[in-house]
Amino acid sequence: MFDVFRYSKSDELQWDEFVPTGNNGTLFHLRAFINYHPDERFIDHSLLIKKKGKLFAVFPAAEQIIDKNYFLVSHPGTTVGSFVVPENLSISDALKLTETLVSYAQSQNFFGIRITLPPNLYQHRLSNYMDFSFFKQKFYYLKRDITSILFLEQPFEKTIKKFRPSHIRAVRKAQENCVYVTQSNDFDSFFNILKKNLKIRHGVNPTHTLEEIKLLNKLFPEKINLFAAFLDETMIAGVVNFQINEHVVLAFYISHDEEHADSRAVNLLFYKIFEWALNSNFQIYDFGIFTINGQPNMGLGRFKENFGASGIFRDTIELTIK
Repeated sequence: MFDVFRYSKSDELQWDEFVPTGNNGTLFHLRAFINYHPDERFIDHSLLIKKKGKLFAVFPAAEQIIDKNYFLVSHPGTTVGSFVVPENLSISDALKLTETLVSYAQSQNFFGIRITLPPNLYQHRLSNYMDFSFFKQKFYYLKRDITSILFLEQPFEKTIKKFRPSHIRAVRKAQENCVYVTQSNDFDSFFNILKKNLKIRHGVNPTHTLEEIKLLNKLFPEKINLFAAFLDETMIAGVVNFQINEHVVLAFYISHDEEHADSRAVNLLFYKIFEWALNSNFQIYDFGIFTINGQPNMGLGRFKENFGASGIFRDTIELTIK
């Protein structure tokens, strides 16, 4: 029923035209996003699946050695992966699709398959057909993260009413402190804040380099933006947003200057971001995960809950073939 083809550069246009038409296509599924990685970073092994000669699904993936074993991973260079499928996907096609993937991986001598699934709310039409089909093939949960989701509702005041009183007070305090928020292209200043903050709090570096962040913004100027908070013309906090699709925005980076923590700039930032998102017709704001290796960061979780957010799964599943 399905024919599998390994992605080649000549498929790029067809691939990127297909992704937005799917039920669950995201910014991360686009070749224009995947291809920003240097060629030497990953061995791309993405797949196109055709039904009766017509493109039916795409599966971004790369080869990766994990614990000395050869895995097909969808996709190690993106936040989420898995198949992009049609909105009218049937249970029959979903079952056949996962069966075809496993058979292909076996034929290519992969030890296993690893997939980070997009949260269900990223879909246009909610469906668990693919989840069901993966587990019928004996995939299992490798990791279950929690990401914080806020439903954006019109009018703006209805969304703001979800804020807990402490966050409303924090927004007012930021305004009283003369903090102001605007979109900015000063990724250099933001990256300095981000890098310093991550070192202090977690002892790690950002996922992307400054050059990569700038490149992504250049590639997707309409889909990736920086909202920054300023005090006396000095940037003191910022949020880099990724527009996942036409109804979901993801906060990919959130950071502030610890020296100005009392100004409550981050609270005002999100207040302004939600206003922009609603005016742009987005329906969901994803604050990102607050779990690390299965353990919740309680303070971070509470901070997001105070805006009215609740948690849903962002799952990573795996299948051992051999």
